[in-house]
Amino acid sequence: MPAYGVAHLLGDALASLQGQHRQDWEAIVVDDGAPDDVAAAFARFADDPRFRLLRTDNRGVSTARNRAIAASTAPFVAFLDGDDLYDPTYLERMLAAIEADAGLAFVSCDAICFGAGERAPRRYSATYAMAGPVSLERVLNREMNIFVAAILRREALDAIGGFDAGLVASEDLDLWIRLLAAGWGGAVLAEPLVRYRRRRGSLSSSARRILVGSCTVYRKAYAALEGRADQAVADRMLASCEQALRWLDGETLILGGDVAAGLPLLAGAERRSRRWRIAVGVMRRAPRLAAFLLRIRPWLPDPSRSLAVAFFPRRRVAPTAEP
Repeated sequence: MPAYGVAHLLGDALASLQGQHRQDWEAIVVDDGAPDDVAAAFARFADDPRFRLLRTDNRGVSTARNRAIAASTAPFVAFLDGDDLYDPTYLERMLAAIEADAGLAFVSCDAICFGAGERAPRRYSATYAMAGPVSLERVLNREMNIFVAAILRREALDAIGGFDAGLVASEDLDLWIRLLAAGWGGAVLAEPLVRYRRRRGSLSSSARRILVGSCTVYRKAYAALEGRADQAVADRMLASCEQALRWLDGETLILGGDVAAGLPLLAGAERRSRRWRIAVGVMRRAPRLAAFLLRIRPWLPDPSRSLAVAFFPRRRVAPTAEP
């Protein structure tokens, strides 16, 4: 459990563990140089011998999770962010699913999203496709999204070396891709067994950081899948991801007042509709209108909107301390 910046919410997450129907677990909470008082939040659970607090320097969420996995002893590893909650049946249902098939590296589930930006609780799968079989091609293509609060077989994690500590975002996507590419299987339970809290100011609110991370993941996948049919999927998704990044940078420049630098990035987006070509033409002829047109973009065909669901998964991870 990474706990960076969520000390005020940690108690609820830990209580959801204590409320599990299945009680044979160990929980390792990672305080990787958090700016808030994780130790104080953890203190009221310290008498439960199943909880341990691991205090380290800050190297990002991938390193935090890798360190916790290394300090654990169980044959299965489950992920829970310090501001999310497990349903009481989470461990019972997830362990039953992964233990039933020795070829599964991971089992994920649906979740209930709540908190900032949510008018009412909704299912994660209502926004991110999760139906159908789990395959490398479908995960690469974002036809299948794996929610991060999954349970994993330790043997599979060890075989691929855990999380890539060099990634600043999309480290979970990279993990699923590498596990599936190595020949392991995956599965998703349709039940919402996690309550997933959305917060303002979390890393998932930084679209550019997620896009940069996703581009890195697809470049890695393209190189690793050389000679395999799935390499073409990685190549196509990398191109789409880079397109979305260009759009985002162009939009940021225009909204910041640099229309001359931003317009070429927007105009270069693929799959442009007639309305969008007209809008770009108007922005070129009347640059002062560019920011206004972007702000009312629900009325315009946004070439990156279809990519937003694929590339902006709203999960929170502990950021590194550096800007």
